[in-house]
Amino acid sequence: MVTAAVGNDRYMTVTRTMKVQRGALPLAMLALLTAGCGTQRPESAGDAYRSSHPTPTGISTPSTPANFPCPGETATPTPTTSANSVSAAPGDHYAENHGFRIPFPLYGQSRCDGLAAVGRIEKALEPLRKRGDFAPASTRSALTGLGYPADSVESYQNGPTGVSFLVEVNASPVCVEGTMSRDVTQAHAFGGYPDHSGCDIPSGGH
Repeated sequence: MVTAAVGNDRYMTVTRTMKVQRGALPLAMLALLTAGCGTQRPESAGDAYRSSHPTPTGISTPSTPANFPCPGETATPTPTTSANSVSAAPGDHYAENHGFRIPFPLYGQSRCDGLAAVGRIEKALEPLRKRGDFAPASTRSALTGLGYPADSVESYQNGPTGVSFLVEVNASPVCVEGTMSRDVTQAHAFGGYPDHSGCDIPSGGH
């Protein structure tokens, strides 16, 4: 009887031990998972750089040069452009293929220099217009008389009672072109052409 009791005690002891071992495994796994949730993964060098250098939301572009009122000007300043600007209907590739013939506008002090030159030139040519002198040589003489070098002045006949002219005011360049007719003398200032030196209209294209 005693032996049987001892055997039963051993059986019960083994049974309880196995139950404890089976219950301990889920508890150990739960403890491991809980510890993992509360532990942060070490930050890599790439993560550290991205956190301190956020991705830019846009790309900055150069700002348009500022204009300011020129002497004697009362209207809101606007860039000066040439009358030779090329325009085309949507889908027409003429303007795209002839972009090299579109003159640059003038900004800032260059714009003021251009406006001042336009005023001097129109004033110098007005006496010729009033007396009906539309000879290119007369126009050229009046423009060189303002101090512009002869090789910076062009003039040519534009119909029986008209003359066209082109002046390179300075090497920036600031250019002035215009026409003179019986009715009016008109001039416009601009800043040259893309990929081209001087004030004359570039030739070529594609």
